[in-house]
Parts: sequence; structure tokens; C-alpha cells
Amino acid sequence: MIERIAIVASTEHPSSTLPQAGLSTGRRRLRRFRFPVLLVALFGVMVVTAGINQFVAPAPILALPVGIGLAVAGLTCYHWLCRTVELRPSISELDRTGRRSQLRRGTLLGAGLFTVVMVLIAVFGGWQSLSFGSFGGFLGTAGMMASVAVAEELLFRGVVFRIMEEHVGTVIALAVSTLLFGATHLVNANATLWGALAIALTGGAMTTAAYVVTRSLWLPIGLHFAWNFTHTGIFGVMLSGSDAPVHGLLNVTLSGPSVLTGGAFGPEASLLTLLVCLAPTIFLLRRAARTGQIRPRPTRTSA
Repeated sequence: MIERIAIVASTEHPSSTLPQAGLSTGRRRLRRFRFPVLLVALFGVMVVTAGINQFVAPAPILALPVGIGLAVAGLTCYHWLCRTVELRPSISELDRTGRRSQLRRGTLLGAGLFTVVMVLIAVFGGWQSLSFGSFGGFLGTAGMMASVAVAEELLFRGVVFRIMEEHVGTVIALAVSTLLFGATHLVNANATLWGALAIALTGGAMTTAAYVVTRSLWLPIGLHFAWNFTHTGIFGVMLSGSDAPVHGLLNVTLSGPSVLTGGAFGPEASLLTLLVCLAPTIFLLRRAARTGQIRPRPTRTSA
């Protein structure tokens, strides 16, 4: 399935096509500080999204449409910020070409990978009990996870990785943005240092690789959404150490050593998860290298 991922290659940085003539001093200055401006704005979007989701979570009939609305609002905000702050005439990473295809493939990949993780945990005796959950919770979780996936991908891949890559190249930007992604999960109630590192090496590195190979946010958004949704909306297990109530189609209780089940952090801290996610991450990065998507650190020329 991964072999069929459409490659949206772009060798030019967005900043190379900016119109320079006729810009006011204020707009030039605003663009000069585009990274902190976009970072703060998209971090605010992520925080607001989390707050609203928490408020509507007890009412699944509201959680689904509100979550979808938040996802659309986040994408609209990103478009506006990129055009206003960065002065970009087009937002190539959210191009509509291949959008449905990449969302579909990302969704299939994310759901498939997490299902494999849960099956392996079951095979090694990590399932203590299984019961049916709530169909309403299943639908509500879909909306919430859509908004979470969009907000986090816009921030970490759309802003942090993309702009850093222009200055330090793909490898360093991938390492730094991945670690930052993991670090943000340290604030969760049951967070552990290993859990944050594990989610950085799995979710952070894998979704960044998906962005690098396509130069589009649609594949990582689909992947991120399906991973989270399968996690909570289908299997009903704890997500990234969060203490928020889980309302899924199933209720799976895990029991066993932390290396197998992930302990208090949840399955994302399981060694099995790391191993399962390692293969597609390496595959995507190797494919990106073969198609020329790995960008070197720019060389600075002296005046």
C-alpha cells in the first residue's frame, strides 16, 4: 500500500517564489518573524482545540460535528496565516491535488499499524479483558481525533519542521521537531520520559517521514488521525498517557509488563509499537531519499 503513495515533489522553498516588490516595511518585518508568529498562533489553535474537545467530550452528538468544525477552522487559519504572514501565493503542502487519495492511504496505514500493535499485544498475553463500549463514543471520538490530528500536524509538520528545514536541512529539522513533538506529551497526567521518547520515535518520526516523502500534510494528517482514532475510538485504550475518559467501540483492558503494554502511558510506550512503526518510517525516508526529497543544510555564502 505504501508503494502507491503519490509523491508531490517540490524542489523550491515557498520563500523563493515570494513577490518582493511593492511590499510595505511592516509586511516585510512581519515575514521576517514568521516562525515565532506562526508557532504561537498554531500552538494557540492546538490549545483551543484541546479545550473545546474536552468540553464537548461528554456529549458525542456534539463532539463529532464540533471536532470536524475545529479541523476545518484549523486548516482555514493555517491558510490565512501563511498568506498573510509568509506572503505565500499558494500553500503547496495543502494542495487539493491528491488530497483524498493521501488522506485515504494515510488512514489505512495508521489504522493498520495500530491494529497490528494491538494484535501483537494480545498474542503475547497483554489483553486482560475485552468488552463492548459505546457507538456514540465511537462517533464522538472520530470528530475529536480529526481536530487533534489537524492541529498537531499543522503545528509540528506545517510550521516547526517546514520552516526549520529551510535553514538546517531535513535531517536536523526532523530530529528537532520529532523531539519537540514527544516533549509536548510530557504534560499528560501519566506521562513518562520513556513514553514521550517513544511517541517521538513512533508518531513524530513517522508522520514527519510521511510529510517529507509527499511534501504534503494530507498523508500525515490521515495517518495521525487513524492512529489516534483506532487507539481510542475502536480499541478504547489510553492515548499518550492522558487521563481523559476513553469512549470507544470496544473496551480493552491491558495487563502485563510495561515493555509489552506501555504501562500507564498506554500502548504507544510499548516496545512492540516502536518496532511496528520503525519499518514504515525507514521505508518512507528511504523513498524520500531516492526521490530527492531529503534536503541538505543550506550553505551560507559570504558577501
